[in-house]
Order: sequence, then C-alpha cells, then structure tokens
Amino acid sequence: MIEIRSFAGTDRAALRELFGRAGEGSPSSLLWGHEESEAAMYLEPYMSQEPDSLFVAVAGGHVVGYLAGCLDSSTFPSEKERMERAIAKYRLVFRPKPAAFFARGMVDIASAALRRMPTARGFDDARWPAHLHINVTPLARGTGAADGLMKRWFDRLIQTGSPGCYLQTLAENTRAVRFFERVGFARHGPTPLVPGARQGGRQLHQQTMVWQP
Repeated sequence: MIEIRSFAGTDRAALRELFGRAGEGSPSSLLWGHEESEAAMYLEPYMSQEPDSLFVAVAGGHVVGYLAGCLDSSTFPSEKERMERAIAKYRLVFRPKPAAFFARGMVDIASAALRRMPTARGFDDARWPAHLHINVTPLARGTGAADGLMKRWFDRLIQTGSPGCYLQTLAENTRAVRFFERVGFARHGPTPLVPGARQGGRQLHQQTMVWQP
C-alpha cells in the first residue's frame, strides 16, 4: 500500500538520498553530474521555503517518492538564480563533469543564436503561477505513488484557489510526458534546446506543460 502524506522535517535525509536515484534511467536524470549541487537547486529550497507544498509517498515504511511544489513561482528563487548560486557554492566550473556540461552549453547557445533558434528558459505566465517537481523511485513506478502525489498536489491547488500550474520536463522523456498528459496537463509552447544536455550524444529539448482546475 502507498501512503501519501505531508512532508515532515524528519524526512530530509530520506528525500536527499532518494533524489540521487529517483530519476535513474530517464533523460531527466542527465544534467551536469554533480548530485549535491543538483539537489541544492531542485529539492532543498522546497524543503526550506515551501514545506507545506511538499508531499511524500511511503511504502513499507520507506519514502519512495516526493512532489515538491510552489504555489507562486514569483515568490521563489528562479531556476537561473538557483543555478548561479550552485555554480558559485560548489565551484562547478572547476569540476570535470559540470565544466564539460557548461562548455557544451555555451557552444549550444552560440549555435542556436546563429540559427536564430530559441533555447530553454524559465516560464512566467500569470495563468499558471504554480509549479512542481516530482520524483519516484524506479521500483515504485506503476504502483500509484506518482498518481497519489499528483492528486494531493491538485487538491492543494484547488483549496488555495490557484488558477493553474506548470511544469517543465524533457520532450525526450516520453514516459513523463505521457504521465503528465494522463493526469491532466497539456503541452504548451515550443520545445527549445536545453543547452549542454545530452543523452547518448543527442541534444535534448524542454517541454513546458500546463494544468488548470
């Protein structure tokens, strides 16, 4: 049985450990290869700044997934701000894997500019002020954990009167895109290049998706 409950301070260590393995096997797990700095961007700020919008899935006494949400993205540090802090704090430009990622990113940005093609960026639209990140361990996929987390998040959005929510994933992560469509999200806008990101040597692209109650 899967239990969905609110985040508690005692969950911090379990969520941090889960962060490193939840995305295994998906394109979304391939960023710059430095887990600590990635968690500092996509998990820790939510535990500290909006714990009431963070939910966990538990099976057999173990945390197997979580959803980190934000009701109003304008009140939360942007992805760009969080990335800049992570680069400075962890000196990522001096670490081999992150340095290679950022070098590829610079080449991708320059190439896209020459071709007048867009690259991935943040999302700012008052129709969809909320956003989320969801992670479930590979063994918990198909158990209802992800569905339960999304239902709890949708309930919170409705209860707080939110007009809508967005998320950003990778267009190549077809499993995730299909899941989000099944629970009510719709694809929105183009799918620009994510500078630096690769899977099997292939470039990856950003997919924005939106939901309204």
